[in-house]
Amino acid sequence: MNHLAHALLSGAERDMILGGMMGDFVHGRIDPALPLDVRRGLALHRAIDSYTDSHALVAALRARFDPPFRRYAGILVDIGFDHLLARDFARWSDVPLPAFSTHVVDVLSNPPIALPERMQAFVGYMRVHDLPAAYADRAMIARVLAGVGSRLRRANPLAEAMPELDRLAAELAEAFAEFFPQLVAFAQTAPDIP
Repeated sequence: MNHLAHALLSGAERDMILGGMMGDFVHGRIDPALPLDVRRGLALHRAIDSYTDSHALVAALRARFDPPFRRYAGILVDIGFDHLLARDFARWSDVPLPAFSTHVVDVLSNPPIALPERMQAFVGYMRVHDLPAAYADRAMIARVLAGVGSRLRRANPLAEAMPELDRLAAELAEAFAEFFPQLVAFAQTAPDIP
């Protein structure tokens, strides 16, 4: 899953949201010096990613991507799912998407700990581009894909992936509709940090 889903599935606690959003920027062993809920948010982020990556519906969807996009299908599915989540956010949250997005950026802008340098830059990017609310905009998805592609070490086709997402739009929406309720249930019962 991508940023909007991780923020939503982290719950209402600010430190859980912070930890959930840090998951893409912190690797390896979770630092025991971090605040407890930040650690819990990081652990939940990792559990969500593992659950998503191993889910049969998601695996089947990834297999539907044509080369050369299949190699990047995990990224495309994650971003495509965030777009679908943003478009239908009222179904999943009582908080309107713009208010939720503002709250997430506020949490990340006023953390109780120092953020990793790459994450600090990302928070600035979020603020400038009205993320995660702007994930509802198809044009923003194209910009996000180009941005992700530019940060990868090897040449990749992500900047040209929108037609492939369009080709699979019905399958993506069908998989999301079946998968996301299962992911919500998983996140609510996921094991805590060890």
